[in-house]
Amino acid sequence: MSQNGFGHPAALFTMSVWGLTFVSTKILFQSFTPAEIMVYRFIFGLAALYILCPRLLRGTTLKQELLFAAAGVSGVFFYYLFQNLSLSYTLAANTSIIIAATPFLTAIFSAVFLRDEQKPGKLFFIGFIVAMIGIAFINLNGSHLHLNPLGDFLAFLAALSWACYSILMRKIMSFGYSNLLVTRRTFVYGLLAMIPACFFLDFRWEFSRLLVPLNLLNLSFLGFLASAICFLTWNYAIRALGAVKASVYIYLGPILTVSSAVLILKEPFTPFLALGTALTLIGLILSEGRLPDLKKK
Repeated sequence: MSQNGFGHPAALFTMSVWGLTFVSTKILFQSFTPAEIMVYRFIFGLAALYILCPRLLRGTTLKQELLFAAAGVSGVFFYYLFQNLSLSYTLAANTSIIIAATPFLTAIFSAVFLRDEQKPGKLFFIGFIVAMIGIAFINLNGSHLHLNPLGDFLAFLAALSWACYSILMRKIMSFGYSNLLVTRRTFVYGLLAMIPACFFLDFRWEFSRLLVPLNLLNLSFLGFLASAICFLTWNYAIRALGAVKASVYIYLGPILTVSSAVLILKEPFTPFLALGTALTLIGLILSEGRLPDLKKK
């Protein structure tokens, strides 16, 4: 299988794990604030990456370090900060729908900043519309959309941050450095950005909470698998597929979240969820440009 072929399984694996993170996060909300979960998961993730490879990244230029810092601040700090703040002001459904627009923003940034990236065609935008309708069905599930200007704007900033991260990583991957060392460097910059933010957010250093087995288990899942490993696989997908094609897999997030809610939390699977799931999958297929060639049949 070519590198491009491995890119699709890498993106699918990443979104499969990230679709489960809400379960762990929901459990941790009983003991930790959103800011605390954000900081602890990336401390765990950074520790895991150092264990996997203690070797240091050397020989970088100032320009490259600035790009690493921008990627860490946008994808590690700003994305999770804006996402958590959004959930504090608006409904989870609003946040999920708005963040699902990330592939569209990534396509715009790609067209402006990445000359070597393949420009998305008509199918990408048709798929985007179909997927967004499906995601709306999934998240609203028969209820009405309640707008909250501040919360919805924060969700948009989260989507914008992740689109920036994907474009920056596409550029960074062209330097030829090890994926692991690059990912670890972005974690360092992201955590450095979190330090001053902790003084303004609801954050407490109470390590006794880490001794609770359930808390430690869920933070380990978020830090080791959902952060360290999944950022590696996501960055690999960006290198193999390009920022735009990799970002299309974000459409799977709501489907996987609903699936885990049905299987783990025993939430009902309604006709709205079934229709939304079907439309979202169709939108993903269209956006990836994977239509069957009817002329050959």
